[in-house]
Amino acid sequence: MHTPELLLPAGSLEKMRAAFDFGADAVYAGQPRYSLRARNNEFKFEQIATGISEAHARGKKFFVTSNLLPHNDKVRTYLRDIEPVLELRPDGLIMADPGLIMMVRTGMENGTYPEVPIHLSVQANTVNYMAVKFWQKVGVARIILSRELSLDEIEKIRQECPDMELEVFVHGALCIAYSGRCLLSGYFNRRDPNQGTCTNACRWNYQTQPSSTDPNTGEAIATPMDSSFNLTQAQEQAEQSFAACGGSTRHPEADKVYLLQEEGRPGQLMPIMEDEHGTYIMNSKDLRAVEHVERLVKIGIDSLKVEGRTKSLYYVARTAQTYRRAIDDAKAGKPFNPALVTELEGLANRGYTSGFLERRPAHDYQNYETGHSDIGHSHFVGEVLGINGGWAEVEVKNKFLVGDQIEVIHPSGNHVFTLEAMRNLDGDSITVAPGSPLQVRIPLEARYQGALLARRLGRRTAAT
Repeated sequence: MHTPELLLPAGSLEKMRAAFDFGADAVYAGQPRYSLRARNNEFKFEQIATGISEAHARGKKFFVTSNLLPHNDKVRTYLRDIEPVLELRPDGLIMADPGLIMMVRTGMENGTYPEVPIHLSVQANTVNYMAVKFWQKVGVARIILSRELSLDEIEKIRQECPDMELEVFVHGALCIAYSGRCLLSGYFNRRDPNQGTCTNACRWNYQTQPSSTDPNTGEAIATPMDSSFNLTQAQEQAEQSFAACGGSTRHPEADKVYLLQEEGRPGQLMPIMEDEHGTYIMNSKDLRAVEHVERLVKIGIDSLKVEGRTKSLYYVARTAQTYRRAIDDAKAGKPFNPALVTELEGLANRGYTSGFLERRPAHDYQNYETGHSDIGHSHFVGEVLGINGGWAEVEVKNKFLVGDQIEVIHPSGNHVFTLEAMRNLDGDSITVAPGSPLQVRIPLEARYQGALLARRLGRRTAAT
């Protein structure tokens, strides 16, 4: 059985190292100015050079993301800026724009640049096998398939394109549009998602507001809202009255125009409509496909990818470790371990969905209740900086107490224990580490140097 590559995001060199430590085979990092994380990118040219060198020294791979859809000005400067990156010999260049791909491939074919494999970004929205064949014909080495595909569709593409490398996202944020095609951020803030400056407007906290119609213009105008309005109660009433996904009689109120107001922008009212399938505003749940890794391995996917270059060190370590286990279990023929799902509940998330990998009712994909991330099973609380004489110096990230159950997350294996003692840096006994910025000492074996610490939620034995 083919073993797929496990591909993790590298938002920094520290996160790259953690990804490799916890089981990743490869990482991807953004090229300055030309990737879709332009606002949150710690990788400059020097960091890319260091990352490629360190990855190759460890027998790992380093891909450079260069996947924006450029306007004319960036086309003019692109070859100048990509040439020194190509000279570093990354293991792949992740691209989306056909014009830039043509320019780079032409340079490689005439010997101007070294030969570096081109990986087609998910931003190109490849959803069928004929598109894969087209990109293969123009010299692309790997296709990162669109997130909007089902497992059956992915399998069909694999069957029709047996000699093309295929990559599939298995974890991370989902876009409410075909990846990167949303205009919300550009509309509200003039920050174009396809230029790497998305502000995630789909995650903001919106409120609905009733409206009437202006008899002169036909436009929707705001109706003053009752201060006693209760959203939960209104939703319950709506569920009883409105058609959900077909089959029942539609309530006449469902055909009216409503106005949408974002919490931080009072007075800026946007008209919305609800159809027979509901109102899809706007916040997608996060993708989690760890339970589908076995199927993807059997299909023969070449790379399983985790999204999240802006996520934390803890996120990188936890997802790398969990998906590494899932891949290894699938390769060994072991049944799926449900504990892997529990481990991922310890990450901040907006609720999980398997996305389009399984065909579900549309409302399964959306989180209508919160736009922020929630934490379920455990909570990241600290990073071990060093261990001396049986005491670990911990950089505190979030509050924890003596009596908490602490999970030590380490490449050699995880360990759960009850925290029975804690000291400050002066050696005084304390019971609470209130949060960042702070350093404390806790008892820990020397073999857990560099570990991350998580507090198991709801498992305190000696609250103080």
